Amino acid sequence: MEEIIRSPLFDKALSELIFRTATELPEDVLNSLREARENEEEGSTARLILTRYLDNLALASERKAPMCQDTGLPVFYITLPECMPRGAVRDKIGSVLTEATRKQYLRPNAVDPITGKNSGNNQGAGFPAIYFHDESEDNILIDLILKGGGSENVSAQYSLPFNELDAGRDFEGVRRVVLDAVVRAGGKGCPPGILGVCIGGDRESGYREAKKQFLRRLDDRNPDERLRALEQRLFDDINRLGIGPQGLGGKTTVLGVKVSTLYRVPASYFVTVSYMCWAFRRRRLIISKDGAFRIE
Repeated sequence: MEEIIRSPLFDKALSELIFRTATELPEDVLNSLREARENEEEGSTARLILTRYLDNLALASERKAPMCQDTGLPVFYITLPECMPRGAVRDKIGSVLTEATRKQYLRPNAVDPITGKNSGNNQGAGFPAIYFHDESEDNILIDLILKGGGSENVSAQYSLPFNELDAGRDFEGVRRVVLDAVVRAGGKGCPPGILGVCIGGDRESGYREAKKQFLRRLDDRNPDERLRALEQRLFDDINRLGIGPQGLGGKTTVLGVKVSTLYRVPASYFVTVSYMCWAFRRRRLIISKDGAFRIE
């Protein structure tokens, strides 16, 4: 399959992945936004905001334009067959990102923290974020998330016990700090949001695992019964806070909560909360060994 990566087909598939991720929300997210709008009171500010979100999404799809002015940090999760050249994949992603930026599917977002200079092509040290995962036998799998800066700014990490909230090292302590993260975020993360939560790990792995939860569909069910119950409880409790769309009140503060765990060392008990805005931009590219590709 190495010849596929070096072919124009791969460029075309990557370009289509970026374009569709920036301009179209996945169907499960669209359905959740529609259900949230119907759940809000007729004539309420919350219902109006959700209606405007959906209007905006229809215009973005019709005009083939980004749904949000902040096209975010591109985060790639890549699974390759054995012995596939990772460097070649990185190079291809870089060239396709440059072209997508030129075509204005993406805003140039990569900024040097020392000079303040924008690279102009969405490339720089650590930008985009690219993670290679376990090898597959046949298919190339590339998941893309476009993570907006506003939602990233309100992500949070807690070390339990957290005395300020009387949060101990148990699920009740987890619940308390997750709710605190949402309250502190208020409307700054562009709610209704989606939360990815990791219990355990270290400070680095916790954020990675929390963000990886955004690859899950909103309508999936956690295979761990304990985590499934925690996800539902957090979802219900957060939506009773009344923060609502854009922080202006309403019944819908989150569209979903996804929780995972990592083993930890005895001295540490981290709870990491990654926040995603309503523009939950994620897509998957699947390329088979015969070169055919599809985007989900």
